[in-house]
Amino acid sequence: MTRRRLVVDEIARVEGEGALDLEIEAGRVTQARLRIFEPPRLFEALLRGRDHREAPDIAARICGICPVAYQLGAAQAMEQALGVRVGPAVRSLRRLLYCGEWIESHALHIVLLHAPDFLGYPDGMRMARDHPAAVEAGLALKRFGNDVLRTLGGREIHPVNVRVGGFHRWPRAAELEPLAARATAARAQALQLLRWASHFDFPAFERDYEFVAMRAPDGYPLNEGRIVSSAGIDIDLAEFDRHFAEHQVAYSTALHAGIRGRGAYLVGPLARYALNFDRLPAEVQALAREAGLGPVCRNPFRSILVRAIEVIYACGEIERLIADLRRRSAPPVSPIALRAAIGQGCTEAPRGLCHHRYEIDATGTIAGARIVPPTSQNQASIEADLRDLAGRHLETSDEDLRALCERAIRNHDPCISCSAHFLTLSVRGR
Repeated sequence: MTRRRLVVDEIARVEGEGALDLEIEAGRVTQARLRIFEPPRLFEALLRGRDHREAPDIAARICGICPVAYQLGAAQAMEQALGVRVGPAVRSLRRLLYCGEWIESHALHIVLLHAPDFLGYPDGMRMARDHPAAVEAGLALKRFGNDVLRTLGGREIHPVNVRVGGFHRWPRAAELEPLAARATAARAQALQLLRWASHFDFPAFERDYEFVAMRAPDGYPLNEGRIVSSAGIDIDLAEFDRHFAEHQVAYSTALHAGIRGRGAYLVGPLARYALNFDRLPAEVQALAREAGLGPVCRNPFRSILVRAIEVIYACGEIERLIADLRRRSAPPVSPIALRAAIGQGCTEAPRGLCHHRYEIDATGTIAGARIVPPTSQNQASIEADLRDLAGRHLETSDEDLRALCERAIRNHDPCISCSAHFLTLSVRGR
């Protein structure tokens, strides 16, 4: 019986530390494991016993690339628990802050992490020698997104300006106007990247994912809405645990999530796009079609195009939101009355749905915390991608098959550091 075992000891061009194990027996892929070995970071334990007001700043430390996803999810969960309703101005400013995160994160992935796969380069630096215009556009977008975070959040890495009930400091009009002016140029740079990437050679590979994302009454989802799926789920955030469950696997320091009774699902750009294409402005829909995308994309290799579409959308949103904020004055911070309660919050991180659940006691102290990051939710689907894709290319050499599987993982831009924050520990013999 013929057996092959392929191992990638450390996957390149992803955030965090992970490996790949692929086992093939009798012409069939019998096992594909995305093995996350980065030490667990135990953020849920760090949050227990802390004041509820600390949650946004502590949660923001989970990720240096997408801190706003965790910060806003924590703030919204506390607001839900305490019955705090923020007004339209705060909602607009939070959405504006989130647009900056989408731009900087997606630009980094498109140019430095993902594009080299399609053009045959080992990294973005060597690719830059032959494609300087595209790399310069991507880095300019990264700077712009970082500047949005710094202006609104106080700093570009782990912002500190978001608080339960609003913001610590409201930005001045003189700080917002330059961002609106720069958003026009940024949108042109994002369109440049979309058209550049649309000419890549994409493998013919599709999977029938169950997509899961947020969906709001209007607008493309960033940090508000219900949770929906392509197979009929349509729930309030508080119903998350009734439909989704996590479990631990022996080879990973990150939990795996699945839909109860159904299994793997996919969050992230492909899911948001498929479930909210009609929420994109008509001109953005037209650009997607021009790039070869339909209203639904099931080819994970083409996710690079969907990310570029989301950057274009986010640049336009920045202009719209700043225009909206011009008509609004800085609101007072919402008053907070403490009570024992459970609150849940959910946002669309660049990599997908990020769910928070907190229990607080009558003094406002956090008694329990659970955070379900997007990469944990996508691990089962990534492994299914690997089994399917490798099974179609068993005739290739070990080296080429390893490279193809690494590409399949990078399609989803896994943030391994975000996902490795929990571990069940069993101690025996005492």
